Amino acid sequence: MQKVIEKLKEIKIGEVGVIIYSDLKREKVCSVNERLSVPLASSAKVVIAFCIVKLVEEGHYNWSDKVEEISFDPNEDSIELYPHFQGRESLLLQDAVEVMIACHDNVIANSIIQFCGGWEKLIHITNSYFENVDITRNPSSLKNNGELSQVFELLYFIFEGYKSNPELWTPVINGLVRQQGEVEGIPSYFLNHMTGGLTNSLVNIGILGEFSRNPLLYVLGAKNLPNRYENTFADEKIINAIKLLYTEYFNKEYISER
Repeated sequence: MQKVIEKLKEIKIGEVGVIIYSDLKREKVCSVNERLSVPLASSAKVVIAFCIVKLVEEGHYNWSDKVEEISFDPNEDSIELYPHFQGRESLLLQDAVEVMIACHDNVIANSIIQFCGGWEKLIHITNSYFENVDITRNPSSLKNNGELSQVFELLYFIFEGYKSNPELWTPVINGLVRQQGEVEGIPSYFLNHMTGGLTNSLVNIGILGEFSRNPLLYVLGAKNLPNRYENTFADEKIINAIKLLYTEYFNKEYISER
């Protein structure tokens, strides 16, 4: 993992943190600045999805419940990923959660949250599990943030939950698998992740590798960066770090044989 760390250290302006977990070793194999709190932006939708799963698990809702008055954010890519949903006025809860994650769709997110009891209810659920993670109605708010260590706990919870109870967690995993977040040189089926970014910050939460072959889980965050719309240096270094991580995954030390 040293090459990954060295690549991230090339980001001289701002604060960067990373946590990498090996499913094969059942331990963190890299942890740098894990107490760093970063704006979550669109990646907060994974937190929202987690809350919905807990409500379904406790029997308050069913994945087959119908969410009415559905509309799609025209600025996102649901028309490409879900052309068959366009024009629909309702979706099953499981489909709405999947679309929310896959398309980073704020409009769908608000529909889900209103259906499931409102923002205060989901904020309460979030804080009961992750005291250093906060979600807000406005994904661009700096108060919509999370400590990397707890964002990793969220990802770990989802991954382990899917392994033990796939029917419950499938809508969340489907969203991660289906979204368009390609990294050149990495097959899309080996990188299932959620990104979020503001002008001066970014976060990347992912499962890298095959689900059945002990993938690597990672959480990467950075803040106080130069304006990312004018300077792509930090973004490029983080993408390069993920590429190095992909190479590392196929090292025999991290992957099991079939």
